[in-house]
Amino acid sequence: MRVMLGHNFYSSATPSGENSVFDAERILLLERQHEVCVFERRSDDIRGKGALGLLAGALATPWNPWTSRSVRQRLREFRPEVVHVHNTFPLISPSIFHAVGKRAARVLTLHNYRIFCPAAIPLRCGKVCTECLDARSSWPALRYGCYRDSRPATVPLALGVALHRALGTWTDQVDAFIALSEFQRDLLVAAGLPARKIHLKPNFYPGRPAALPWLERSPHAVFVGRLTAEKGVRTLLTAWRRWGEGAPELRIVGDGPLRPELERMAQGLPVTFTGQLSERDAQAQIAKARLLILPSECFEGFPMVLREAFAFGTPCAVAALGPLPSIVRHGGSGVVFGPGDPASLLDVVAGAWEAPGLLGDLGKGARLEFEGKYTEDTNYEALMEIYRQAVEVSRHG
Repeated sequence: MRVMLGHNFYSSATPSGENSVFDAERILLLERQHEVCVFERRSDDIRGKGALGLLAGALATPWNPWTSRSVRQRLREFRPEVVHVHNTFPLISPSIFHAVGKRAARVLTLHNYRIFCPAAIPLRCGKVCTECLDARSSWPALRYGCYRDSRPATVPLALGVALHRALGTWTDQVDAFIALSEFQRDLLVAAGLPARKIHLKPNFYPGRPAALPWLERSPHAVFVGRLTAEKGVRTLLTAWRRWGEGAPELRIVGDGPLRPELERMAQGLPVTFTGQLSERDAQAQIAKARLLILPSECFEGFPMVLREAFAFGTPCAVAALGPLPSIVRHGGSGVVFGPGDPASLLDVVAGAWEAPGLLGDLGKGARLEFEGKYTEDTNYEALMEIYRQAVEVSRHG
């Protein structure tokens, strides 16, 4: 099959799960002898240009005519059967789907909620907010200045949401959407996506890494992610302080604007901040840990750290919010606690940590989840079926 992959790479200064998924699927297709053409743009190209770069990004976000021209040229040269797009923000824009037209089947992976939520994550003032999705309007985002807490910065994104609702881009110009979880699918259907075009395919972990034997693991728990308010690390550290002398070592992998505050909160606790690590080193921390903790206080897509924990046989403790409790089965591959609730986190995590043999059993459950749902072979079969259905819709409606 001839596949053109489209992606706007986020800034290289900020690790992105979307970038990793794009690269993994590109390699997956190449390894299975498909012909692959890549149409890409990079946010780094405008970040070094100061105000002029920011203006260029803002103008391109709703509709980029230069992208449309480039896409049509690439289509004439490569003649793909499928055009699969991962991220259009900010330099590609959803105009790519109109440029493709009926020349190929059009597929979009929904890594977040940006097609209806200008902030991409339904979150406002540290709390879940679905006003734009519920109202099927981007006016609430403009009113609150949801993107980067700035009304001017929110304008091009809100305009893009309104424009593509009005043009029917999401109902008429995409043949198949890939949702990462049932929760995300249901939320976006309620916001206006056609249910018949949405297919469920979670992220996968390439290869089959060996799980480290339980007795060889370090007795530590780990958090891996960006240190921002919505990731719930304040809640995690509050629970660790309440745990007292019996608390195990907690390793916090990642960086972000909250790091100075979090380091002050962690003074005197068995907490280590590693800073930002390479992907390989961060995964090594997960593989050696006895528990991964994900205390998110926002609607995640499908966190990359969960597929990594499953692959390495590391049990997970997650907040009962968004798709997380459907990905991590309480008592099966991990445990679930109340979101934003230090007391619940402490009760659930300490109980699991101190129960003889429980974490080891949950780790075995995590590995079974990987074997059944998140291998590259399983993912490839699902992707091919989505492509086949997208081609059928493109040809026959």
